[in-house]
Amino acid sequence: MQTASRARLAAARPWILTAVRLGLAAVWIIAGGLKVGDLGASGRAVNAYELMPYDAARVVGAVQPFLEIALGLLLLIGLAVRLSAGISALLLLIFIAGIVSAWARGLSIDCGCFSSGGALGEGQTPQYLSEIARDVGFLILAGALLWQPRTRYSLDGKLMGDLA
Repeated sequence: MQTASRARLAAARPWILTAVRLGLAAVWIIAGGLKVGDLGASGRAVNAYELMPYDAARVVGAVQPFLEIALGLLLLIGLAVRLSAGISALLLLIFIAGIVSAWARGLSIDCGCFSSGGALGEGQTPQYLSEIARDVGFLILAGALLWQPRTRYSLDGKLMGDLA
């Protein structure tokens, strides 16, 4: 009985990981796509964390959406999945650390993950705990792909001759 359960799990794993890969791809493409139209706002969102000089924040804010879209596209087609998952995990750790830092320093900002971000207006409350929880969830997805990068319908699979 236990052997049958393990066999079913082994058969389902590539499909589950494919869903994880496509889900994380969607996250990056949506996040980057929402920011790419206004790189100035993206720079201001990075600057709101008060972790680097304004000019550096502008550069990071201008590059970040393109990096997110590139990661999303790589994951979407399944190319360099382990590398993309590793970079995703690193970015998510940086994002989590930034949110924790803003919270600890008493800043009142929107993280800018899926919006223009920046300082919150009067009467608006930061959602740090839910933002951290969401990013930890995405980090778990990236970790799963680091652990098992082989998924169905991926360019990696085609190039390496496994998993149709």
